[in-house]
Amino acid sequence: MSDCCSPKGYRWAFSEKNARADAQSYRRKGLDSTSRRIVDYLKQRGVEGRTLLEVGGGVGAIQIELLKAGVTRAISVELTPTYEQVALELLREAGFEDRVERKVTDFAQSASEFAVADIVIMNRVICCYPDMPVLAGAAADHTGEVLVMSFPKRTWWTRAMLAFGNLALRVTRRQFQVFIHSPAKILAEAERHGLHKAIDAPGLFWEVAAAQRSL
Repeated sequence: MSDCCSPKGYRWAFSEKNARADAQSYRRKGLDSTSRRIVDYLKQRGVEGRTLLEVGGGVGAIQIELLKAGVTRAISVELTPTYEQVALELLREAGFEDRVERKVTDFAQSASEFAVADIVIMNRVICCYPDMPVLAGAAADHTGEVLVMSFPKRTWWTRAMLAFGNLALRVTRRQFQVFIHSPAKILAEAERHGLHKAIDAPGLFWEVAAAQRSL
């Protein structure tokens, strides 16, 4: 882990308070728009009987929706323990606590501990990790069928906005930073690990991209 992003910094950015707010939002309104785009894309492809690995799944809302749609089992990998209690509460409410295995670890550094899954998701994760090639490569290596990712769209105004935000984080010594990695380089890394681009769909701020393995 680089100095910019320490365990303390991640726990601040992804706190228990944020987890409770995310869970309440999901209970009231369902998935946010970016998560809905990911789920809709996967449902169009077909998820029945598939396994799922989600890296940085937060409270697990995407996992719950895909389990409802036919995914058989899911593994959730989180970098901090701050989401665990709330995520387990949501799983119990949905009746899926026996179909999701939750792990707290740095996936990029412990990927060898995990099996390949049909579907791998990293929703708003790559932008929070300094070593994009290692993380994207590990995710691609664990993809049996399709890898779906979302990350900030790379434009002048998103870069300017996040540069200002990162400056504020450094001034306040939060030990956390947001990255805008090149979408082309992210997909190129997935392709270097045996996948090929399926979609690349920019939104207002979040870009959703997918890479699939040839059959």
